Amino acid sequence: MGNVLTIILQRLALGLLTLLIVSIVIFIAVNLLPGDFAESILGQGATPEAVASIRKDLGLDQPLVVRYFDWLGGVLRGDLGTSFAQANFASFTGTDSGATTVAQQIAPRFANTMFLAMITAMIAVPFSIFLGVLAALYRNTVFDRATNIFTLSSISSPEFFVAYILILFLAVLNPIFPSLSTIFEGMPLIERVERSMLPALTLTLVVTAHMMRMTRAAIINLLASPYIEMARLKGLSPMRVIVKHALPNALAPIINVIALNLAYLITGVVVVEVVFVYPGIGQLFVDSVQNRDIPVVQACCLIFATAFILLNLTADIMSILSNPRLRHPK
Repeated sequence: MGNVLTIILQRLALGLLTLLIVSIVIFIAVNLLPGDFAESILGQGATPEAVASIRKDLGLDQPLVVRYFDWLGGVLRGDLGTSFAQANFASFTGTDSGATTVAQQIAPRFANTMFLAMITAMIAVPFSIFLGVLAALYRNTVFDRATNIFTLSSISSPEFFVAYILILFLAVLNPIFPSLSTIFEGMPLIERVERSMLPALTLTLVVTAHMMRMTRAAIINLLASPYIEMARLKGLSPMRVIVKHALPNALAPIINVIALNLAYLITGVVVVEVVFVYPGIGQLFVDSVQNRDIPVVQACCLIFATAFILLNLTADIMSILSNPRLRHPK
């Protein structure tokens, strides 16, 4: 047990270090974006004095290093900063609704993205494992080849192309689901799920191939093991051999690829949310980039990076706990 705790603590320390390095990269990259918030809101005819005044009010006149440590200190305190766009709107209107913080702006969008990721995971994970088990059971058959062709075609196609194909067949030619995922707070759960189905199906088609092929490969690698041969000699059916004996021992690589794809459901939804006008964090990220709203862009990037690192750490730890050879290294 001591070895396991040591490995887990090492992974957590490495994850924190990685997140710190990523925060530096995010801050520098975002601030190197072309254009300026002050210039974008004032237009091309703005005077240098007006631009300088807005930059001073927003703290953009400070050195990059000072601004980074101010931002990092705020993040450690749970303060993601103030949205430039919201603060500018409040200054022009003379109102202060208290809803100008980045955290308050992101929270409902992040909840929507997590809802979409949850629906997609509930569909994609069991579907992918089921296809992988069947493909391993009937390997080198027509079903195996057809499944591989279908999943590879879906993952090779851009997300927006898959999204438009689903809109064409499931919203235009056959109006089963609405083409736009306009959800709002207080919407009934059934209607919310219905409006989220098309983006969820799009993401399912995109992530299924990785999980299905890893499940298939992991199970096939175990089929030549002695204990699998013993199970067959006992007269167990092929499906029972795979599900009861091969699948539990193939969980480590399957867990890894599932975690990576779950991370993609949070970090890679930008295109899908834009296509379906889904009010998630990806849509907010794109709007903030267009408006040069630096605090919101930095917060979105940091949330994406944190989610990806946390899910990778979770997959790493679960792989250790599910594999005796990793729990007791020689």
